[in-house]
Amino acid sequence: MSANKEIKRITTHVLQAMKARGEKIAMLTAYDFSLARILDEAGIDIILVGDSASNVMAGHETTLPITLNQMIYHAAAVVRAVKRALVVVDLPFGSYQGNSKLALESSIRIMKESGAHAVKLEGGAEVGDSVKRILTAGIPVMGHLGLIPQSIYKFGTYTVRAKEEQEAEKLLADALLLEKLGCFGIVLEKIPANLAKRVSEQLEIPTIGIGAGQHADGQVLVLHDMLGLTKDFHPRFLRRYLDLFSTIQGAVQHYIEDVKNKDFPNDKEQY
Repeated sequence: MSANKEIKRITTHVLQAMKARGEKIAMLTAYDFSLARILDEAGIDIILVGDSASNVMAGHETTLPITLNQMIYHAAAVVRAVKRALVVVDLPFGSYQGNSKLALESSIRIMKESGAHAVKLEGGAEVGDSVKRILTAGIPVMGHLGLIPQSIYKFGTYTVRAKEEQEAEKLLADALLLEKLGCFGIVLEKIPANLAKRVSEQLEIPTIGIGAGQHADGQVLVLHDMLGLTKDFHPRFLRRYLDLFSTIQGAVQHYIEDVKNKDFPNDKEQY
């Protein structure tokens, strides 16, 4: 059992201590009360209320359509379930870019209306003013570098980022800047493993990888992908721990059969 099982509440300070002693950080997404409760009781360190809710909960092709109000709704549901994990909420597209005042207002709304513990936003130097301004309100901020899905139309593809030296150097510089500004951690998405290793070694704050290899200080996956609730998404970095799509479909088919055959409810299942 990890020492972290004994911790009553994961904080940014606890995460820093985990990195210092070389203990990996486990992070997953959640968007609702029932699944967040399972994650928390299982001992997950961080729950990310991701804008990936746009994809897995609402069926959108990208993360762009989800609104701040919708993110707050999902975050509040998760927070009600959580006793131990640190809950981090994505600032959705349009709620912080290019406007540090708006970024602060959006972050304050998330913290006040959902009860979450921190916010996450995508980008490096270009969001520096927003990061600084949010931090002035005492709100913890997590960064996100590499593949930044909210900029999908700028890059045009979800391919691996920072393979070229110039982009790799910018990513490292951005990571150092985010740390200097006061971010408590950074998600590194879909970058070469050796670059994630370089960044993780140079930063004192924890890095959380998704498709960034084994040298990041922690790992994150989208819960619905990891549990096999989704079936059409097959990136190299994804390990499916269950095939819930087939399991649930089978259970539903069994239920339909029992209803049609008048087997459900039986004598013991009625009043």
